[in-house]
Amino acid sequence: MKTADAAVLRLAPFIGFPNPAPPMSKEILDETSGSLTQAAKEARGLAIDAVHACSSGHLGLPLGCAEIGAVLFGETMRYNPSAPGWLNRDRFILSAGHGSMFLYSWLHLSGYDLSLQAVKDFRKLHSVTPGHPEYEETPGVEATTGPLGQGVGNAVGYALSGKRAAARFNTPGHTLFDHHVIALAGDGCMQEGVAREAIAFAGHSGLDNLILIYDSNDVTLDAMAEVTQSEDADSYFAAVGWDAVTVDGHDISAVGQALQSAKENDNGKPKVIIAKTLIGKGIPEVAGTAAGHGEGGAKFAEAAREGLGLPAETFYVSEETRKYFADRNSAMQDEYSAWEKTYEAWAAENPSLAAELQDGVSKSVPDDLLDQIPEFDPDHKDATRGSGGVVINAVSKAVPQLVSGSADLYGSTKNYIKDDSDFSATNPSGRNIWFGIREHAMGAICNGIAYDGLFRASGATFLVFADYLRPAIRLAGLAGLPVTYIFTHDSVGVGEDGPTHQPVETVSGLRVIPNLDVIRPADPEEVAGAWAAAMLRTDGPTALILTRQGVPNLSSVPIAERREGAALGGYVLRREQGALETIIMASGSEVEHALEAADRLGDSVRVVSMPCLERFDRQDDGYRESVLPQSCQKRVAIEAGVTNLWWKYVGTSGHVIGIDRFGLSAPGNVVMQELGITADKVVEAVENL
Repeated sequence: MKTADAAVLRLAPFIGFPNPAPPMSKEILDETSGSLTQAAKEARGLAIDAVHACSSGHLGLPLGCAEIGAVLFGETMRYNPSAPGWLNRDRFILSAGHGSMFLYSWLHLSGYDLSLQAVKDFRKLHSVTPGHPEYEETPGVEATTGPLGQGVGNAVGYALSGKRAAARFNTPGHTLFDHHVIALAGDGCMQEGVAREAIAFAGHSGLDNLILIYDSNDVTLDAMAEVTQSEDADSYFAAVGWDAVTVDGHDISAVGQALQSAKENDNGKPKVIIAKTLIGKGIPEVAGTAAGHGEGGAKFAEAAREGLGLPAETFYVSEETRKYFADRNSAMQDEYSAWEKTYEAWAAENPSLAAELQDGVSKSVPDDLLDQIPEFDPDHKDATRGSGGVVINAVSKAVPQLVSGSADLYGSTKNYIKDDSDFSATNPSGRNIWFGIREHAMGAICNGIAYDGLFRASGATFLVFADYLRPAIRLAGLAGLPVTYIFTHDSVGVGEDGPTHQPVETVSGLRVIPNLDVIRPADPEEVAGAWAAAMLRTDGPTALILTRQGVPNLSSVPIAERREGAALGGYVLRREQGALETIIMASGSEVEHALEAADRLGDSVRVVSMPCLERFDRQDDGYRESVLPQSCQKRVAIEAGVTNLWWKYVGTSGHVIGIDRFGLSAPGNVVMQELGITADKVVEAVENL
């Protein structure tokens, strides 16, 4: 490990942060450091034994950051294991999720409902200690982490949520929210672009309730970090608006004082503590090397326990450590009880704010949300992105916890909440979040807001850029987060910008992500239904796929049928007038072509609008049969995108009209005509079946 002068490292907290808190007294340090040192040693033992038992896992971080964990859970953080959802707890996110045994060890030691047997069951089938931390699987885990850098973005989202909560709900007489968000990340996280995007956003937004601990051990998985990086971390963070300090990550006093200073300096800047650590500390055979990252050191478990001064007994925790954390939990319980009294007094004096906060926590939205979205004029013709702008502004009045962001595209995505202001360092109560050209961070930050559970997050960009935030969307699906994505410019109808901006494959690419609803509405009333469906869904994310080009209001069909049909995922838009012979299916802007073709083909043709395949597939057998009866196998589907996912609906005897190639640069209607997305092609396909 590269080391700086130890004296400088210990003094760093007092030179790095402006207006630092005074040093902790010698009496406090003497009283706690011995207990924390012992706890760190035992946490190392738990990690070694768990990884050795399953011959799988990552030992480097749990061993290298043990002192950091001891200070966080044993001294610095505010939490209550008996009430893990305490609204004013400090949030801890392990961005370096591969080091999950770090988190599991400290959650167990600090008294969360995570038994010693659960630690022993690390990485076993159906255990609550999976290979990487997963949200709502393990008490005390704040976010599903593992893909490097995502947790940094999540922490920024948590911090944004905390800032907005304080601005929205704190009153002169009552402080409900003054917690901090602490993330632990390593060199791998710091190299990922999503982390850099989120760090820049946090600095610009003045998120001084955010503390990032950078486990700087100068090692990556394949080699020493110098092979792939050479930047000056202190200078980098300072350049993007952070306060930075470097400490010896194994010096409990230095780490504790740095964290104390970071928590007490609300100077408008997020804080980073660059902790110089020895990866794999405690296993001399691999410590400080790339081999210390994974489970390579587990085979030295017995010698490591002896070297650490631990007994031969595996999964050992001393009575002294148990007592230390029991005493700390008692003190935290007192703090929690005091906060509860503050909350009760606040709620009594501010019933409307209390109701709004409770709705946010419970993810409640009005049952009559659809009725609160104005109906569109029968002659209304606009792009569905334009209709979406009308709808989101109606929804925002009914759902005050909704926040809406855009990746530098508000003018195009049309999702700006007009009756509110912009979120910023000087106005943290604003509901419009300017993410900048940072799609990946937008996704991770929206996830962080959703994890925090106080507000409903939404973010927007062009559909073709959805892949820039795809990893965050995937994690939202995995964690069941109710994030709403607004993706506009949804097809080759984008036109002159050409194939680089025409997302022929992207809708289908999103549809294959488990637990993600992808809704591509055909007209403004389907847009209203799609937004209501997204808001009423609490167990996963929704992507709204909206056009740039204008589409007609399908006003020949009752409004209620179109709005409710969007929520059902698929419905009969035009019912046959005679014996059913043919079914034409479509989504989005292609529905109008299906209707035109049906009018030309005659009374035996049914048109089915399919805005959301996932929602349609969740309906019961009876409903799906009523829409797509098996007795009718003469079926055609049309969508301006790749064809592969439609075959399950048309069957082997049907036909799919789509675009299994990249687009063209020309006016949108010309491109559609050239690539065969027309009513003529639908008529031709039906006649040829």
